[in-house]
Amino acid sequence: MSTIGRRTQRLLRLVEKPESDRAIEDKRLLRLIRASFAASQGVYGAPRVFLDLREAGETCSKHRVARLMRENNIRAKAGYRTRRYVAGKPFELIPDLVKRKFEVSKPNRIWVSDITYIRTWEGWLYLAIVMDLFSRRIVGWATHSTIHRDLALDAIMMAVKERRPNETIIHSDQGSQYGSDDWRRFCLSNNLKPSMSRRGNCWDNAVAESFFSSLKKERIKKRIYRNREVATNDVSDYIESFYNRKRRHQHLGGVSPQEFEATVTGH
Repeated sequence: MSTIGRRTQRLLRLVEKPESDRAIEDKRLLRLIRASFAASQGVYGAPRVFLDLREAGETCSKHRVARLMRENNIRAKAGYRTRRYVAGKPFELIPDLVKRKFEVSKPNRIWVSDITYIRTWEGWLYLAIVMDLFSRRIVGWATHSTIHRDLALDAIMMAVKERRPNETIIHSDQGSQYGSDDWRRFCLSNNLKPSMSRRGNCWDNAVAESFFSSLKKERIKKRIYRNREVATNDVSDYIESFYNRKRRHQHLGGVSPQEFEATVTGH
């Protein structure tokens, strides 16, 4: 028999060979993986996709999910670094009450606040957030075309209306927005105790920095918005519809901030 004939026979045997049970199962799992990945808008990597599948009743391993995603080039969006805007002189009268103790046992014990900026064709859009360290939930946020102190005040005002704090620590960096008289008066009249990180030490407010990193990696991804209104609407969608309600956090055992609070507190 010629070499060509033998090759043809081998190809025919390969074509006729039935698909294995494992290959069939891989195809089924791949469909579920793609659905989870698409639902997260390309944010989830293998660990969070695995949690989605497990919640849906699947019993596959995390390694199998990672392999299928790798083989099919399904990759979570990569992040990027950008410098953060910090303004103002040190305010040594406000102590650091947190001291990098980011583990909190109850809601509304410690909030953290920070500011970042987002590019638009109209110019910078500044975003201030307030996060509850207990659940990593964003409880207040605001955007503005300038980095005036009203930006931070608008964000904390939303948090106060939402959560009704009582002797809650509000931790920030030493930006001028957080050292203003308006900020201190607002905190005093709303049962908030201001706390400030040490000058130039980003690790003192690392959890807020981590949120900004996730926002820019998972949603903004170096894009430039048409205008500030479009950017604000997209930030709102990310925070309210995805991050707080759906985004799985490894720190929270793989559930969203909203689900974590509901499970732990019963509300």
